[in-house]
Amino acid sequence: MSCPHDPMFRWQSLSEKRSYIVTTTVSAGRMIAMVCTAQVLAQIGTYTLAALLPVIMQAWSLSNSEAGWIMSMFYAGYTVSVPVLVSLTDRIDPRRVYCCGVAMLVCSHLVFALVADQFWWAIACRTAAGIGWAGTYMPGLKILSDALEGRPQSRGVSWHAASVGVSGALSFFVSGVLATWIGWRWAFGFGAMCAGGALLIGLLGIPKRPAGKTAAPSQRALLDFRPVFRNRSAMAYALSYAVHTWEMNALRGWAVTFLTFTALSYKGQATLIAPTTVATVMGLLGTWSSVFGNEMSIRFGRQRLILTAMVGCIIVGSVIGFSSAISYYLAAGLVILYGLLIWLDSSSLTAGTVGSAEPEHRGATLAVHSTLGFGGGFVGPLMMGWILDLAGGQSALGWGLAYAHVAVIMLIGVFAITVLRPKAIAGDQGAAEASQPSGA
Repeated sequence: MSCPHDPMFRWQSLSEKRSYIVTTTVSAGRMIAMVCTAQVLAQIGTYTLAALLPVIMQAWSLSNSEAGWIMSMFYAGYTVSVPVLVSLTDRIDPRRVYCCGVAMLVCSHLVFALVADQFWWAIACRTAAGIGWAGTYMPGLKILSDALEGRPQSRGVSWHAASVGVSGALSFFVSGVLATWIGWRWAFGFGAMCAGGALLIGLLGIPKRPAGKTAAPSQRALLDFRPVFRNRSAMAYALSYAVHTWEMNALRGWAVTFLTFTALSYKGQATLIAPTTVATVMGLLGTWSSVFGNEMSIRFGRQRLILTAMVGCIIVGSVIGFSSAISYYLAAGLVILYGLLIWLDSSSLTAGTVGSAEPEHRGATLAVHSTLGFGGGFVGPLMMGWILDLAGGQSALGWGLAYAHVAVIMLIGVFAITVLRPKAIAGDQGAAEASQPSGA
């Protein structure tokens, strides 16, 4: 009979309370590599529409508000489906949810490539893509957060965000190249093919969660989020993530269109670096910024890093739109700088929510985090389109007001961090001293 001092006894006791934990550097590294590779492929078509928005607006004679609706419906599909899909990962293997989500992405990209020819087709395809993204983004993160804990978990979350960021950045560049050489529909077709590769990795490469090791709360209703709302620390990070994603999607969704407008005002200045190239650089540097920011959170304090990033975003967001009246190169530089600041706290916020979550409610906590975040992500691009139309169309004043509204919204994030004061998480410098009950 095993005794309490027997390592196998301790492992068996632990496994009864939580899902499987990857305990070695090799297995942790392999899990992170497999999930992140799948995410790069799954997300490569996510921002194809944002990259090609000026082309599609012209081809379909879309207004700014209609373009905003098409972009925002992606986040609407995500927001309404993510509470169910991510909460399910507390009860079933998140790998199953992930593979279903990737399959939805494949279908949505294919239909856009082959059939879509007007506003309502685009609305339907982007809503379906948002549902597919809800089944891939956070469930992919849940696969990692179930497999890791402590500092490896924080870094796994960071690299997961980085893989999605790299894929999003490449989406702009690849879409621009494909649209130039063989037509915009092929860009969506390429996204479908890459998502098919992610589906193969999900089915064949990512290991199943062993039977009997699910940490699901068996007696609690599927959509009972009361324990999450009582978790003050997790909610502080989640509320901040809501305005963060509002801001991120306002920039990312409209950056190419903003720079295209500025380039047309200053003909010749965009010949060296095209708008889609600027957006790619923004995404790649933003990905690096996200990883760097999480490392700085670990070493110097999560709250300090997040507040620094938010204040910087408020400053740049207040002026970036008006730069279109001065110079294309200035506007391009501010887009890249703004992206660096926005992404700086991206991983830190999500890792904060994951680290603050109770293990048995981790899926539900991620569902709330993601719902709030992409609810903001839905409103951000839509507000940009509305403000542009209310200002009389695309102009320096219109762009200035459109981006300035985001700077005002970011004050909510500053309020959430300074008033709710979320705790440091396991692995952060000084976490032991800062640890305190996270409930209300």
